[in-house]
Amino acid sequence: MVASVLGHAQSTPIKLAILGDSLTAGYGVKPEQAFPARLEAALRTQGRNVSVMNHGVSGDTTAGGLERVDWLMGDKPDIVLIELGANDALRGLDPAAAERNLDAVIAKLKAAGVSVWLAGMLAPRNFGADYAHQFDTLYPRLADKYNVPLYPFFLDGVAQDAALNQNDGVHPNPKGVDVIVQRIVPFVTKNLDDYAASVRRPARP
Repeated sequence: MVASVLGHAQSTPIKLAILGDSLTAGYGVKPEQAFPARLEAALRTQGRNVSVMNHGVSGDTTAGGLERVDWLMGDKPDIVLIELGANDALRGLDPAAAERNLDAVIAKLKAAGVSVWLAGMLAPRNFGADYAHQFDTLYPRLADKYNVPLYPFFLDGVAQDAALNQNDGVHPNPKGVDVIVQRIVPFVTKNLDDYAASVRRPARP
């Protein structure tokens, strides 16, 4: 039944918005090579009727993402995957501030009745072990607090691999984007199925 809800029988696509930074926006790659476009293509090959909306802004921090939540809501998403924090970490911003910002983003979305998924990020190790620990652990804390699905590390399998990144060593190239998509698809499909189950209401006796 769940598969039919998400498959060809579903006439109205599920709207999945990605609230993110340059990793979502598609910095340095063509629009059709950006993560949201490639994720939508991968889901459609599985027969899933999902519209993936790109709400990525290059250079955005968690504070910038918070400022854009109301704008994003104008697209009336069913689900929002939050991919933010990389720029906070690269700039060495206070992890506690990043956590407060992401907390506020999640709270706003949930208050509006939107399902929320969270993509984690890891801090560069050059800021020291204490900073890395504070930053890396904020995502599991928020996922636990709000009971939202967490994909532990958005750049899993791609970070620090020169063959999968652009010359800056930070932004994935098209091959890198495809690796991200390949790795995250099982997480996305599981949570799409959970979402479909949650919005179906049993008949009243």
